[in-house]
Amino acid sequence: MWSVYIIQSTVDGYKYRGMSENVEERLKSHNRGKVKSTNGHRPFKLIYEEKVESREAARNREKYLKSAAGRKFIQKIIGDLV
Repeated sequence: MWSVYIIQSTVDGYKYRGMSENVEERLKSHNRGKVKSTNGHRPFKLIYEEKVESREAARNREKYLKSAAGRKFIQKIIGDLV
């Protein structure tokens, strides 16, 4: 099972959207500085996770969450939490 996730920097509020089969391990990678695009914003906390059935579905959902419509969806669902 795959997951689409959103993490947020506890330092500057930067949000990153990604996909993984193991979100817990992926979050550790982000926080250890192993991911180039998030390295300068550490540390991160998980703010959203959505399970999907396949890698293809995860990739499609990740693309959606990175779109303008997806950003509005995120704001609607978790806007008050972040």
